[in-house]
Amino acid sequence: MNVIRASHAGFCMGVALALHKLDTIVAARSGEKVATLGEIIHNPQVLEDYARKGVRCLHSVEDAEGDMSVLIRAHGIPRDVEVRLRERCARVEDATCPRVKNAQLAIAEATATGRELLLYGEESHPEVRGLISYAAGESRIFSSIADLETLIAGEELEGHPLVLAAQTTQDRLIFDEMHRRLAARFGSSLIVLDTICDATRERQEEAGEIAARVQAMVVAGGKSSGNTKRLAELARMRGVPTVLVETADELSKSDFAGVRTVGLTAGASTPRYIIDEVEKKLRLL
Repeated sequence: MNVIRASHAGFCMGVALALHKLDTIVAARSGEKVATLGEIIHNPQVLEDYARKGVRCLHSVEDAEGDMSVLIRAHGIPRDVEVRLRERCARVEDATCPRVKNAQLAIAEATATGRELLLYGEESHPEVRGLISYAAGESRIFSSIADLETLIAGEELEGHPLVLAAQTTQDRLIFDEMHRRLAARFGSSLIVLDTICDATRERQEEAGEIAARVQAMVVAGGKSSGNTKRLAELARMRGVPTVLVETADELSKSDFAGVRTVGLTAGASTPRYIIDEVEKKLRLL
């Protein structure tokens, strides 16, 4: 089978920096306790690899020990959680993606006078929980245009100066439409922050372009990864049968009956070796 592989696939800059920082800590502090607060990235194979190296994944600040080196994950953490972590542990390293950190600081600045934050994102996602912790005023989270329209239709936002921002891995086209609708309703009382990452835009645009040229799409990456799931959703929206897999072992010939050309892309937290293995197996189907 022919495979068209995206050139923008796999680790983004923020993920690469976070993993490099963790690798450096593990190498420098051999024999010492090293942990991450939350999953460093959303990829089970990467997490399993670090677990074999002795890196613990902590689920709360209370799990941290004073003599640990603790790394803040790429998605960032809520502001108050970071304060508590630094009080508890002597060695805390921040591996928050620079784009996420910029978004956090931009939200803090834009809401400093009490403006209400409207955030396009997944409410349960760790990055979103971190972002809203930087808002000085009230915050509202929504994940679709329909949710936003419900907000606009009510009276809760009337008379409030507003800030619109997004989780860094959200769909830019949808965000732009949200911006248009809010600006039409609230005009100059709205401040818009450009917080969607360029790497996200590049991956989404290329996935759409490839989907238009193939009979099926494969997206490789963690099934709990928001940006990976959105790549699969985008391909399906183009009317192309799409399979999301974490490893090549999940590929089945039956999913590609009659397919001559397949597209391949991957989320921003997917290691290159997994993409290579998926491509190799697809070519053999």
